Amino acid sequence: MSETPQQHARGLDPQGRIAREGSLTRVPPAFRPVVAAARERLRDVFGARLHSAYLYGSVPRGTARVGRSDLDLLVALHEEPTDTDREDLRAVERTLDAEFEQVDGVGALLYSRARVLSELERYDLGWFVACLCTPLLGDDLAARLPRYRPDSLLARETNGDLAALLPRWRERIAGVADTEEARRPLVRFLSRHLVRTAFTLVMPRWNGWTSDLRVMAEAFAAYYPERADEVRAAAARGREPVGDPGVLRSYADDLGPWLAGEYARVHGVKAPRPDGP
Repeated sequence: MSETPQQHARGLDPQGRIAREGSLTRVPPAFRPVVAAARERLRDVFGARLHSAYLYGSVPRGTARVGRSDLDLLVALHEEPTDTDREDLRAVERTLDAEFEQVDGVGALLYSRARVLSELERYDLGWFVACLCTPLLGDDLAARLPRYRPDSLLARETNGDLAALLPRWRERIAGVADTEEARRPLVRFLSRHLVRTAFTLVMPRWNGWTSDLRVMAEAFAAYYPERADEVRAAAARGREPVGDPGVLRSYADDLGPWLAGEYARVHGVKAPRPDGP
């Protein structure tokens, strides 16, 4: 079966399944030393405990901007991570961020191999590794995961927990320092999360996948024109955040609750996790 232009443009393979995004060959030259250092640090820190490590985000997609983009990593251990493992990973984040001016922050997720492959995480963390992560070290867990379609089950399990997250967001907003500089990273984080949730709300109807915030916002706008401008603005802030407290209040008290309610109506609520949302 040949791949149609629309399938390719919407991130699908010839069978209509989500194609894996990102590749080490797409890492921009300026970021290759950072990636090489991350590979070595993770190998040195975790040794035989490390099952595999991955890149995700703008760096392996080839869209990272020097001095503006962060480096995103996911690490899978053979066993459940300990507090010491988490502290060691935070130290790797801090060291890489301080050493390389190319990146504006380093963030790493840490899980066990068993959790990534678990039935509960099949359509959330498993999908994330299989479709949005680029292998960096070790055996690729995607080989043990299914191929995914942009359907309602995937939508529910990826972003169907917004209602449960909102109280935590309000706490973070209330606790952030009262400066534009302090609020800016929180605006960026919440903006990206809301745009991605808005997109996956319509993903089955749009029938595709993208990580481009602007494309996500336009896909949503085609189905919810009454909220289109808000989501377009959030997509812009996801790339160029502003530290406006009014933006944070609108996310927590208006756009977020509306989106959570509509999401539950259309796709249902994400299966609860033992450790919460």
